[in-house]
Amino acid sequence: MTYYIGIDISKYKHDFCIISNTGEVIVENASFDNNKKGFQYLLDYLKSYNKSQVHIAFEATGHYSLNLELFLIDQGFSFMKMNPLVIHQFLKTRSLRRTKTDKADSLTIATYLMSVPFKPNSDLLYHIYTLKSLCRARELLIKERSKFLVLLTNELDKSFPELKQFFNNRISTTLLYILEKYKNTEHIALMRDFDSLRSISHGKFSYAKFAKLKEIAKNSVGHHDNNSDLLISTYVSIINNFNDKIDPIDKQISTIIKELNPRMLSIPGLGEISAATILSEYGDISNFSSSNKMLAFAGLEPSIIQSGTIVHNGKMVKHGSGHLRYSLMNISLTILKFSPTFYDYYLKKRSEGKCHRVALSHVCKKLIRVIYSLEKYNMDFNPSLLK
Repeated sequence: MTYYIGIDISKYKHDFCIISNTGEVIVENASFDNNKKGFQYLLDYLKSYNKSQVHIAFEATGHYSLNLELFLIDQGFSFMKMNPLVIHQFLKTRSLRRTKTDKADSLTIATYLMSVPFKPNSDLLYHIYTLKSLCRARELLIKERSKFLVLLTNELDKSFPELKQFFNNRISTTLLYILEKYKNTEHIALMRDFDSLRSISHGKFSYAKFAKLKEIAKNSVGHHDNNSDLLISTYVSIINNFNDKIDPIDKQISTIIKELNPRMLSIPGLGEISAATILSEYGDISNFSSSNKMLAFAGLEPSIIQSGTIVHNGKMVKHGSGHLRYSLMNISLTILKFSPTFYDYYLKKRSEGKCHRVALSHVCKKLIRVIYSLEKYNMDFNPSLLK
């Protein structure tokens, strides 16, 4: 006997129902609070069943289900998370009536669970949730920091227009140190602490650069006053504060991804942060039966247009995770700089008349197919095996 348990997740309580494999509704509608007492209430129901006979499912609803998931794992139960859109479509096929309640949803989930193969949760659950939280927080901090980097750049364009070009249009740690300590061209022209700059730059800032920067500052065409000095000081302080928040997150992400050691790290140009972002959004890649399903998850597969005898692919459907799709496009840009294989593929698509963004989207698709193969067959990247 198998028992199918559908749980409708919400913020403060969860509704559930239990159906046997014969179709008998054992528990039609019950609910428990999203707390320890409520979890124990659910466990009291489950104790009467053999764990191997229990199939539990609920919709993927973000962090609201996390504590329940961890509780079920601790109690030795497995569960399956489902796409809410799939459940919604399944409900539409069963009835033309618009009935949307928590109790009805739990019954729909349990009924749908009976009709599909049970694919339980992965052991990677906790790591995946942690990585997703860290990566999302990191991205948010970086986006906020970017706003102040733009403001700082605008101010430097007026007060010291030659400075960013001298630093190859990058606002590095060395540049932030100089601006924090000296603020304007007059003070920079009189700098004396070369040893500090060399230490901060890990030896990359030579004495020749030091002397040249002072000379450029002395002859700068920029204009500064107390207001510009104040703004530069403020922006630099805020940017440094963001850096102080981002650095420990990067270290924690690095620690987790090193422990997981996904095979995708062997792809040239795909670093720890990129691998963590991909893994955190996809979860356990072994849950995907094909690379095409991974493409669909990110909304990267093309639409299919058919009319009579004419069949052709249309634009990307752009369903799925927009966050993942955006991240993959940026990651692909980086990989082009380090991998001849992917760069040659990009040039091939460009030679076929495709614009940069379209060609880059093809690189994204190729990257996903490669990642799927590496993780599925537990192998390192080998460009000679690519078609």
